[in-house]
Parts: sequence; C-alpha cells; structure tokens
Amino acid sequence: MWKKALQPIDNFPLVIFRIFFGFLFACESFGAIATGWVRTNLVDVQMTFSHIYMDFLQVLVGPQMYVYFALMGFVSIAVMLGWRYRLNIVLLTILWAGAYFIQKTSYNNHYYMLLLICFYMCFLPAHQYASMDVKAGRVDKKLYMPRYFSWFFIFQVTILYVFGTVAKFYPDWLDGTFTRLMYQSANIPEVFKEVFTQKWFYITIAYLGIIFDGLIVPMLLWKKTRTLGVIAALTFHLFNSATLHIGIFPYFALSFSVFFYEPEQVRRLFFKKKPVFEVTDDLTSYGTQNFLSKGQLYVLSAFMVVQVLLPLRIHFIKGDTLWTDEGHRLSWRMMLRSRVGYTDFIVENKDTKTRSYYPLAEVLSTKQAARLTSPDMIWQMAQVIKKEYAAKGEDVAVYADSFVSINGRPYSRFVDNTVDLGNVGWNYFTHCPWILEKPF
Repeated sequence: MWKKALQPIDNFPLVIFRIFFGFLFACESFGAIATGWVRTNLVDVQMTFSHIYMDFLQVLVGPQMYVYFALMGFVSIAVMLGWRYRLNIVLLTILWAGAYFIQKTSYNNHYYMLLLICFYMCFLPAHQYASMDVKAGRVDKKLYMPRYFSWFFIFQVTILYVFGTVAKFYPDWLDGTFTRLMYQSANIPEVFKEVFTQKWFYITIAYLGIIFDGLIVPMLLWKKTRTLGVIAALTFHLFNSATLHIGIFPYFALSFSVFFYEPEQVRRLFFKKKPVFEVTDDLTSYGTQNFLSKGQLYVLSAFMVVQVLLPLRIHFIKGDTLWTDEGHRLSWRMMLRSRVGYTDFIVENKDTKTRSYYPLAEVLSTKQAARLTSPDMIWQMAQVIKKEYAAKGEDVAVYADSFVSINGRPYSRFVDNTVDLGNVGWNYFTHCPWILEKPF
C-alpha cells in the first residue's frame, strides 16, 4: 500500500484542481460582495455570532469587510495563476479562516469544506506546472507527484459523503417531510414548485439523495462505473444549483472528480501540450522535492483523524442532535432539516429583582434574531447582554424564553427559562443541561 502511495503519477489532477479551486474561490469572494452577502452579514450589523472563542474577530466587522473580501478574491486569482503560490495559498487560508470563524448566522457546509481544502493545499506543490512561478523560474517544472496527493482529496470527499449519507437516515428524511418543506420554500417558478411538492417527487428526491451520497464515491473509485458516476454527479449538482441556489458548492464538488481518474485519461482535455509523464518502477529515479516530509505527513494524518472524529462526536453528546443542535456543525449534516423559532431574553437585576425584556431589535438584524434557535448562539447572546450591563455597573441574570420548531412541527420550549445563561459556561463537547428534552 505504501509503495503504491509513493508511486509517481502525472501531476495533472493537482494542477488543474488548483486552477478550478482558485477560480471558484474568486467567484465566492467577489460574489459575496456583489450579491450583498458581505453587506448583510458583516457590514450592516452591530455584531456577529462568531464561532465560540473567536470573539476577537469582531474588530473586522464593518465596511472594511468589503476590502477584506476583495483582497481574498485577488489572492484567489493569484492561487489560480500559480503566482507566488506558497505565499498566497497560506494567505488565502488565513483570510478565509477569518471570514469563516467570524460568523455563524449564514453557516454553510461548503464554507467549511473550502477551509479544509485550503489547509491541504498549503502543503501540496500545486504550482509546479502551468503556473507563473514556473514561468518566472521561482520553482522547477515538475510533471509528476506521488499518488497519495490524490488520496488526500478522495479521503476528504469520502468523509463528506459518508457522514452526509448516515445523517439522512432519520424519519423526517425517509418520509419526505424535509424535502417537501425544502421545495415549498425554494426560490423557483411556481410551475416547478407545483411538481416538486407532489409526494411522488419529494419522496423520490429524498431516496435519490441517500443513494447518490452513499454510492457516488464507490462509483468514482471503480473504473467500470467511474464515468457513470461523473454523469450522475453532474446531473445531481446542476439540479441542486438550479433549484436550491447554493452558490459554488455544486461546481466545487464536481471539481474533485479529477482525482478519481488516472491522470492520463483526462490530461489531454485540459493540457494537450503537457509532456507525457513516463512512469518507471525505480522510485529512486524521481526526486523527492515535491514529496511531503515525515513531519508534514504526521500533521496531515492527525488532521485527517480529526475529520473522522468530529462528525462522530454527536453520538457521545446526550440528546438528539436534530433537536439540541449540539454537534450539528462540522459534521456534514447537509440540508437536513428546517429549524425555525424565536428567542426573547429577560434581564433581571440581581439587587432590585426587577425584570425587563432585552431590546434585541436594537442590536441584531432580523436574520440574526431568526437564527437564535441554536444553543451556542443563544448562550453567546446571553454573554453579550451580561457584559453590556456589567459595563454599566449592573449585575444581572439573563434568562432565555426560547421556542423552536423542527420540520414544521408545533413550536416547543427549547431552553429552561429558569437558568441564568449569563452565569453558565459553554460545553463544547458535552450536553448543555439547560436544553430541554425533545418534545417529539
């Protein structure tokens, strides 16, 4: 196995993926400005819900985020072109990490996937062919890479689809409840919506989703079904792109297909003039300049182990994640449920015992207030309120009056409204006892 992993192969897949990756990242960055995403989430707000322990990123919130995303777009183009690649891929990773960790109001799995792939790309010499670095003589041209470079990407895609498949095995997916709700709220012409919300259609989509997620990687790995798998992926992702409007993710997911084919099979489609790389059995005849060191391999191996463990944590946290939302993020629970609700905060002065409702509308946007259905965001808001009153010299208790509806069910109380959330810590990997039991 290790000998096969070290086998040199044409580096076409990594090079063309660098180009796809940089281009799509540029589309994501400039598109976020053009569509108003940056304005809505990072400019016209007083605060954002950062990932926990990332509050220091709040200094970025404001009009400067336009410059931030524009810079990220230009850095992405530099990555695509292979111009000072090592510097720019690290810079892109840092910039995107900041953009990712600064807010959860518009959390999206493909944002997380972009961050993971950035991390892998920091280690890989994707600029050793068809790059400005080669043209300028900053790096030597190479025609090959070890096979295990492709395995990194295959592994990460497998993680995504395996956990995405397992997550769908719950009643509201299997009976079509969620897919019906998804198409009812989709921004599509009414003539299509009438068809998509018929039972035969949304049930079919639910099971095709399970079949696709469960079989796409095996189909791409097996030579006899590989092209059929690509056709299935193309159909699936383009359909989702047209009906669900989920940004670059469908095209990003398709770009990983290049790592499943033998490079020589598709090289001529993109690099007709690229010299053919001839493989020999003597591994010592290849330089190891573009192979990873043992230290780098240890880091990536540990990173891959974490990728397996993070989605598994939901099985060690008390309660049903569908209700508690604990462990939902970073677990590839993609487009899995409709979660709506509302939360009001009651502030009690500990000295006078007087109570009042906190004016959320003066602090949060409508979208942010609507996202106060997840325990981490509710807890974070309680901390913000407590700090605000503390700055005025008041010692207060903060209680949450929170109601949540899952997949169209009646609203049910979500949080124990007798617990002072301003005075409790956050349990990152264990259950928060102030979350009430599932009502269904």
